[in-house]
Amino acid sequence: MSDHGFHVHGPHDHEVEHVAQHGGDTFTSRVAVLTAVLSTVGAIFGYLGGHSQNAALLYKNEAAIQKTSASNQWNYYQAKSNKQNLAELSIVLTTGEAREKYVQAVERYKKEKEEIKVEADKLEAVAKEADHKSDLEMHVHERWALATTLLQIAIAMAAITLLTRKRWMLFGVCGATGLGVLVGAMGYLHL
Repeated sequence: MSDHGFHVHGPHDHEVEHVAQHGGDTFTSRVAVLTAVLSTVGAIFGYLGGHSQNAALLYKNEAAIQKTSASNQWNYYQAKSNKQNLAELSIVLTTGEAREKYVQAVERYKKEKEEIKVEADKLEAVAKEADHKSDLEMHVHERWALATTLLQIAIAMAAITLLTRKRWMLFGVCGATGLGVLVGAMGYLHL
């Protein structure tokens, strides 16, 4: 109500008041409620889809970090191999006390390389596991996205049903809804 003593109704306000005062059309009311429920469920599916996509990205990022760390370890391993090769060459080229020093260096490099290899393999295993988790989360995300799309189709079909007043179109609404809920359940169950 304004200060001038009159109230301006929008078309939607007028329709809501008309339905409230005159009982309204039960078909329209039921489809409107169905649309609201579908919108709510679709919003939840959309949220869950976004969550699974973010998780997939975080796992993929973790995999990249671990792969970089593993690569650094393998570079370190290669550097030790190069030093070992030079020490082995020095064994051939030297005699006496200097030769013994290089023999010890070769053994030290072999031991260091084994430790580096264990660490690099461990980092690669962590990266592989993170990649696997990312793939699983993306699969779940695709389920949520498909479920959301099917519910959006059901909502659009419900709107067309209201506009055309063709009750038989509710079969399509129910079909798309059923498929959407089924695919959403598959996402929830990680199938």
